[in-house]
Amino acid sequence: MLLFVIAVFLAVLAALIGRYGSMELIAGYDADRVTDEGELRLFMGWYTLYAAALVFVVGVAEGVTPTGTTWYWIPFVAGIVALCVQMIRGARRYEGEDGT
Repeated sequence: MLLFVIAVFLAVLAALIGRYGSMELIAGYDADRVTDEGELRLFMGWYTLYAAALVFVVGVAEGVTPTGTTWYWIPFVAGIVALCVQMIRGARRYEGEDGT
């Protein structure tokens, strides 16, 4: 149940960033350095939504697999790490060197 709550929280966070433009929710966001705020907003919103979907899938796996089965945590951790790396590397495309 907790995983579904976390997935909903991440989905709301994705909506706040991607749809409503709450850019202050992005860690390290500096308006002076961002060159394309709209694209950064969409990029971060979508990738946060991907993380929410991944958490939701693990929540479903928790519910349908027998007790003691934990194989799905390995691809989950790998997926979250890959998403984080992609979010960090991808977000750098939208910032300028000197704030332009």
